[in-house]
Amino acid sequence: MLKVLFFARVRETLDCAQLELPWSEQVARLDALQDSLCAQHGARWREVLEEDNMIRAVNQVVVQGDCALADGDEVAFFPPVTGG
Repeated sequence: MLKVLFFARVRETLDCAQLELPWSEQVARLDALQDSLCAQHGARWREVLEEDNMIRAVNQVVVQGDCALADGDEVAFFPPVTGG
């Protein structure tokens, strides 16, 4: 099982805080999981999750680019943090 979390503006726009999905070979990589979510949920999800500045984390560690996912992993999507 993969636990997928959405934070801040991402959560609000998608109207979804989290999902639990079965792990499979089709979602064994972060990019494949993201593509699957976009295909299942439509254009709004694709627009949000494919933003250039989207931050993705696996098991609470921010990752750059694609990476392997294992059964039991936690994946998070959140917008960049701003402050001042």
